[in-house]
Parts: sequence; C-alpha cells; structure tokens
Amino acid sequence: MAEQDPKDSLEAATQATRGLQGLSAELAARVPQLLEAMRSVGTGLELHSTLDRICETAAELAHAAYAAIGVADEGGKGLSDFLTHGVSTEVEAAIGHRPDGHRGLLGALLHDPAPVKLADLTADPRFAGFPPGHPPMRTFLGVPIRVQGEIFGNLYLAEKDGGGEFTDYDLHMVRVLATEAGIAIGNARLYEAARQRERWIDGSVAVTTALLSGGDADDALAVVAEQARHLAASAAGIVLLPAEGGGLEVVAVSADEPSAPLGVIIGPESPVVAKLLAGEAVFTDDAATDFRMITRLAHRFGPSMLLPLHSGGRVLGALATPRAQGDRPFTETERTLATQFAAQAALALMMAEAQRDRERLAVYEDRDRIARDLHDLVIQRLFATGMMLESAQRRSAVPEVQTGVGRAVDELDVTIQEIRTAIFALQQEPAEAPAGLRTRVLREINMAAVPLGFKPAHRFLGPVDSLVGELTGKNLIAALREALSNAFRHAGASRIDVVVDATATLPDGRDGVRLSVADDGVGIPEGGRRSGLRNLARRAESLGGASWFGPGIADDGGGTTVVWEAPL
Repeated sequence: MAEQDPKDSLEAATQATRGLQGLSAELAARVPQLLEAMRSVGTGLELHSTLDRICETAAELAHAAYAAIGVADEGGKGLSDFLTHGVSTEVEAAIGHRPDGHRGLLGALLHDPAPVKLADLTADPRFAGFPPGHPPMRTFLGVPIRVQGEIFGNLYLAEKDGGGEFTDYDLHMVRVLATEAGIAIGNARLYEAARQRERWIDGSVAVTTALLSGGDADDALAVVAEQARHLAASAAGIVLLPAEGGGLEVVAVSADEPSAPLGVIIGPESPVVAKLLAGEAVFTDDAATDFRMITRLAHRFGPSMLLPLHSGGRVLGALATPRAQGDRPFTETERTLATQFAAQAALALMMAEAQRDRERLAVYEDRDRIARDLHDLVIQRLFATGMMLESAQRRSAVPEVQTGVGRAVDELDVTIQEIRTAIFALQQEPAEAPAGLRTRVLREINMAAVPLGFKPAHRFLGPVDSLVGELTGKNLIAALREALSNAFRHAGASRIDVVVDATATLPDGRDGVRLSVADDGVGIPEGGRRSGLRNLARRAESLGGASWFGPGIADDGGGTTVVWEAPL
C-alpha cells in the first residue's frame, strides 16, 4: 500500500506559497480554508468517496453552486465516470444520460487538459448545449487532475455564489487543490487495486478449495460461476465445458435473473467458441452488437469477458462474466485479474481431475486385491472343503448322509462358480454410466438426512428416468436441493415429503414433471426472505415452467409446500 508521497505534498505547498507571493490580502486570508480543504481531500482511501469529497471541498473553496469530476477512460477519449455535487437526484434523473466526453466543452477539456475560466460558458464556441432538465449554468471553471503525471480527468465548477465570476484567486486555489486531489486519488487507486487483487485471490482460494474438497462436481462448478460473477461485478457467471457433439455446453450458472439455462450448447460454428477452444480470451464492450456473438443469449448482455479454462496445454472449458447492457466496460486490470482467476480455476480443475483419477485407481487396486484374495484364499478353501466332504461321503454307509453331503458338495460347486463370476466382474473396469434421475433424487434426500436428523419420505410417479430429459433433470435436482436446504435452515421441520411426478400436465397442456417438497415446519413468515423461492421460480421459468408455494403438511395446516414444475 503506497502512502502519500511527502515530496508531492511539499511540491503542492511550494506551489501554493509561490502563488501567494504578491497576491492580495484576500487570498492570504483564505489560506487556512485552502489548507483545511487539502487536509479534507487527503483523508480516506476509498476511491469513490474520495472523488465525492473532492467535489464537495472544491465547491466550498470556490463558493460554487455545482461541482463535478469527469474521470477519463483508459484510452483518454471519453469519460468512464462522472460525479457531481449540488445536483439533486431528481434533477439527475430528469437529465438521464450522463456526459460521455465525446463532444462539447467537457470533451474539449478532456482532449486539451488546461485550466479554463469562463464568464459565460454558453458563449464559448466549444459549448454544445444542455440536455433537457439540466439546471442553467453560466460561470465556469475547469482544472485538470493529474495522477502520477497522467491525466485522471477534470474538476469542473459552475455558478459562482452571488452571480459573480470566478476570480484568478479561485482558479489558483482550485489548481492547488487539484494537485492535492491527484495525490489522494493516486493513493486511493493503489488501495483499491490492492483490495481488488486481494478479493480475486480469495476467490481463487475458494474455488480451489471447492474443487479439491471431493464433493459433487456440479456444486464445485457452481462455486466457480458464483465467485466469478461476484468478483467481476457482472450480471452472471457462466461455466461452459466441451459438449459431446462439439461446441461448449453451459454446466453452471450464477445470476440474479434468468440468463443461460443449464444444458444450452453453443455450437462449434461460433467464432467465439473457436477462439476459446484455441485458448484465446474474448473481450467485448457490447455483446448485443458484437458480430462474433451469434448465440441467442448475447442480446441480453453488454460488456463481457469470455475466458478459456486452460492449463498445461489443455483447454478444459470456458468462463463467461457478462455485464448488463449499459454497464461500464471491464478495465484492463479487471481483464488481467479475471484471466488469472480463470487460469487458477483451470489448474484446480485439472488437480481435481487428477485427484479423482487417483481415487479411481485406488478403487481399482482394491478391487484387484479383493479378487486375488477370493481366488487364492476363499476358492481354494472351498475347494478343499468340497474334497473333504466327498471323501466323507464315500466313507459313509448311511444313504441319508451320503445324499446330504452330495447336496452340500453341489452347493459348494455352485458357490465356487458364483465367486469366480464375481472375481471376473471385479477385474473388469466398471462402466461409468450417468446416474438416473431417480438415483440422483435419492442421493439428494440421503444427503439432506444428515443435517435434518431424519430422512425425508419420498414417492415417484411414472418412469422418471426415461421420461424426464437431462436439462430438466439437472434443474429439478438443483430445485430439490434448494427446497431441502430451505426446509433445514428455516422451517424447523420434523417431517418432509418429497414427490416427483413425471405424469403431470402443465397449465398449457404440455407433459411435464412436478416436484413437491412439503414440510410441517413454521411456514414462511410475512416479510421473510424469499431469495431461495425466487431462485426456484427463475429456474423453472427459464425452462418454460413455474414454481410456487402453499400450506404444508402439519396437522394444523402449518408448514410449507414448495411446488416446482417444468416440461419433460
């Protein structure tokens, strides 16, 4: 963390001293006010609050009704941010779009950063008019703000109190204040960059921990999507993995609003997919208008980062972090940090894959050991026992004993054959067919039984494995997990009934699947949080279904029943 450079403060003070020499007593009398303003500007390290404080301090120092700071974008061709003081929220709402710095007086000062003092800004040839709803302004003062020798933006003041013009004294003191503001902004930017890097590092640690925890792979990928969305301040975080038929498939989504439903495949004909699978990142300031974005999801988003998940020469998938239309573009720093995050996530994915391979190898080795033990020990002992019984059978003179021993020997022969069949099966590599929906539902119920302290009851209607498609099945499992989690965290239930009905008919007449999770808990209080229920509804709506809740299964009618349905 860099602190304010004493040399810069000394330079600012020297500049103030030189400027004061030969000036009137009026300016000298305002020196305490200037020093207090410089002290105020230098406090705090949060960038946005620092800019707000500079605006307010400059307006007080120059006795101006309005103040603003226009922050130059990375290319210096326009404004990436515009902060105001003295303009009410109602007036800001009436004005609507903030200045972009591409034209007019503000744009001219951005491209020619020099102090400007105008008695009537409307008479300046660079003036391009006010937008509707803008308050009237006449007197104007503009001063550039430099940070470490580079233009950060401009400080603007308008409407001197009492209707007079800004004086040379005002200009001089605001220039001194702008110098101090540049130092404060530089420190704030360094602090913000350090905080930002810290957040991305923490996010990478969370992703690595989730992927290597040995838990469910889908849950780990959901952590990647959630962390990426949070860290990039984007509208969604989307993880895509290679699809069987080519292209990329959406396998995990984190979003406040429905964005990319699970299972959507972006075909290999997409230019973006080709670049991602080749290990190249794709950045765009507006996905809706970028010709490379040929998917049906692109029109919903604005600035977007699409990053390959590649490590060790392998491309494992891709990570997308799109922002909403109209949001600010991603900075170069954000792009760099996101690229590093994607590389770390890819490395964690490879490590998790290697860990699963090691676990699988351990299982194979254990199966091989069991097969050898069965063959070398159990079968040999059974065979020896059979020979002993046959010998006893021959020596016995009692027909009933001979018959009984003969049956026992036959049973031993059958048992030996069955063990040999089991040995053969143990020595074969097990097929890894994906679990059916029924199995996955039972797995979620068994997992929920641990924190609940009891096992929820369950019932299936219809052939759920054969009727329910993979996309709907994935979302149903996520909805079941959310509903069981809500019941555990909020309901205080002692009984939960889960029903999966693959014979349901949706309101529009289509065949569908309906999930019902009913409990006898405390119910949903008025005004309580409903973020989980909204997530269920959005997930269902993205598939063309719906979700709602009603009374539960308590004897007095209490509790909650959550219903989630979607087309098959």
